[in-house]
Amino acid sequence: MGKYTDYIMKTAQDLLSVPSPSGFTHMAADFVKKEFEKLGYEPQITQKGAVLVKLGGKDDKNAVVLAAHMDTLGGMVCQIMDNGHLKLTNIGGMNPNNAEAENCKVYTKSGKVYDATFQLENASVHVNGEYSDTKRTYETMEAILDEPVKNKEDVKKLGIMTGDFVCFDPRTVVTESGYIKSRFLDDKFSTAILLGYAKYLKEKEIQTERTIYVLITSYEEVGHGGCAAIPDGVTEMISVDMGCVGKGLECDETMVSICAKDSMGPYDYQVVSGLIKAAQENDIAFAVDVYPHYGSDVDAALKAGYDMKHGLIGPGVYASHGYERSHRDGAKNTLKLLKAYLG
Repeated sequence: MGKYTDYIMKTAQDLLSVPSPSGFTHMAADFVKKEFEKLGYEPQITQKGAVLVKLGGKDDKNAVVLAAHMDTLGGMVCQIMDNGHLKLTNIGGMNPNNAEAENCKVYTKSGKVYDATFQLENASVHVNGEYSDTKRTYETMEAILDEPVKNKEDVKKLGIMTGDFVCFDPRTVVTESGYIKSRFLDDKFSTAILLGYAKYLKEKEIQTERTIYVLITSYEEVGHGGCAAIPDGVTEMISVDMGCVGKGLECDETMVSICAKDSMGPYDYQVVSGLIKAAQENDIAFAVDVYPHYGSDVDAALKAGYDMKHGLIGPGVYASHGYERSHRDGAKNTLKLLKAYLG
């Protein structure tokens, strides 16, 4: 799996450099679509902006869809202040405590892009005596443009307006020891894993028993990514998303996590059992965990009324929705589990 893990790590870095908060995913969708085309597939972009591709397989009436998401957390301009600073509203679970002092870019409707920094109001410690005591919220923080603006009118002359997306710097780093650190590993790392799996099937000329689709969604972080575009004949859906790493859980960044239950309830018993059996029989480093504060594309699909079995796996990711960390072995073990479970 080394060749395919190398591909996953490189593809993840490339995709992480493409800004894509929920609702602003067109550039990421183009990237993913072109990557599938390079591998010899025929992907399509759905009306909601997701990427859907059929990987092949023999049984269209007992198909499985593997879902990851390319949308990330981010911000949106909700107010231009009199002093020329920007108030933001969060997109998804972008925590202001994790975003403080982060570089970001404002994308205007006209196509112009401006640099900025997300800071506490009155951010100089030598001036603000309440700096340490101020709670970090979107009410107390602001984006400061790297432009010579003094007032609201100066900002508007740049073409910036309410509703413009603000994309935060991912700060991607890959260490010699195999760790990958970045914002938005959730879920671009798993998107890259599914591209790696597609590459493996194509190059090895493998025809799986069941038809396999990949759905890379565009609204998972706001709760409705998996609500649409599930093909006819699908009887099972597996979210390939981040595996949780934290206090009370067994997974670490080198493992593949199998989720038994999240905030919506338990995953399908047969699917979870089948994934565990595949991992055990193929010497795959895995953990089974319960995620207390988590939702997935599979959850959204079930809420939309799709009748199918469901599961969730993914590489272990630490510091979720912050400056996240995983490892190439987490990607390798997730890829090995897909191979063992599906072919």
